[in-house]
Amino acid sequence: MSELAYEEASYKDKKVISIGVVSELTGLTERQIRYYEERNLIFPERSPRGSRKYSFSDVETLMEIANKIEDGVQTFEIRQEMIRQNGKEDQRELRKRMLRGQLNAQFGIQDK
Repeated sequence: MSELAYEEASYKDKKVISIGVVSELTGLTERQIRYYEERNLIFPERSPRGSRKYSFSDVETLMEIANKIEDGVQTFEIRQEMIRQNGKEDQRELRKRMLRGQLNAQFGIQDK
């Protein structure tokens, strides 16, 4: 394996924050946060018990989403902008991440 495979994620990318704490940090309701996940705008991981876990990067993304929604931008438009901005990660990769999170939740597997 390459050295990159052993490299740890930045603290900003580690998924360790519960939805309740994210709600407190962002001012969003837990329902709003789950809705943004349903719209494929955010991709939390799941704990072995199925609880959503977010990173600091996710919190920043949620704040950006909330600001755009407040400005009248629709979730579909935000999603399209995210796809355009993220040239490295195409729709297939985003779909894989989403499916991986769903499978992990279904089978109680925790990503490392």
